[in-house]
Amino acid sequence: MKPSRFAYYRPSSVAEAVTTLQAHDGAARVLAGGQSLTPMLNMRLWRPEALIDINDIDALDHIDVDGPRTTLGALVRYSTVERSALLAERLPLLVEMVGHIGDRQVRNRGTVGGALAHADPTGEVLLACLTLDATVIVESLKGVRRVPVTELYDGSYSTVLAADEIVTAVEFDRSPAHHAFGEICRKHHDFAIVSVAVCGELASDGTWHDVRVGLGGVADTALRLSAAEALLSGSTLADEDIAAAAALALGVIDPPDDIRASADYRRHLTPIQIERVLRDLRRRAADTPIDITRAGEQ
Repeated sequence: MKPSRFAYYRPSSVAEAVTTLQAHDGAARVLAGGQSLTPMLNMRLWRPEALIDINDIDALDHIDVDGPRTTLGALVRYSTVERSALLAERLPLLVEMVGHIGDRQVRNRGTVGGALAHADPTGEVLLACLTLDATVIVESLKGVRRVPVTELYDGSYSTVLAADEIVTAVEFDRSPAHHAFGEICRKHHDFAIVSVAVCGELASDGTWHDVRVGLGGVADTALRLSAAEALLSGSTLADEDIAAAAALALGVIDPPDDIRASADYRRHLTPIQIERVLRDLRRRAADTPIDITRAGEQ
């Protein structure tokens, strides 16, 4: 199958892109990497009046640092993230998770901004940004606004962005020192059945702080497990703490039934995977010298 007829625009600035977007009054789609959009066009799941290709907007392809803050432009490719020594130092969880996306061809084309706008509840970039408390920068003719990733989604493949807004960047504050990630898939680099991302700070007395637990694939959107985070913060990540935190997930998930797994199977896997990844976080931290400067901030 091939797409239905549409007008094609290739703006060279954000201002031109949002002007064109507003002119089509919600009937246009923005093309970045196209790894999700193109198949949906070909299957005619989306039939836009116009396609706005933003790949000529050089201002959207950048990585900037300002003190503890790291900003990625919307057109930064997955492969750029994956290979960046700077991001490996500043956002190691994001770098590790991007390596699980699709195959090399997908990572060469897919973009950070496109992933956030697509809002796939199994998406690695979305889950990483949620776990790292990122903020999405969006623009329209009305101006610029900042949306925390925790407030960006209102359902599966659905965001709170207005029809005339585009994602231009995503900002991260300093990442916690330790992280771990794991996902269960039917086959290598398939869409995740269940994915878990965790990070936190280990203090010199062995207690954990700023613990964050993100969960993908088991609800309409990726989730932060706030009750589990509260339970684990101040703990030593003892086995009994980990088990109790994992059990709390069953009260907040609402897993789907689909061709990859049943809801019951996802519900069964979720606490198991959370325990695995939290134990991995503890193991990795034990193998890493404590940063006295960071530990003293707890």
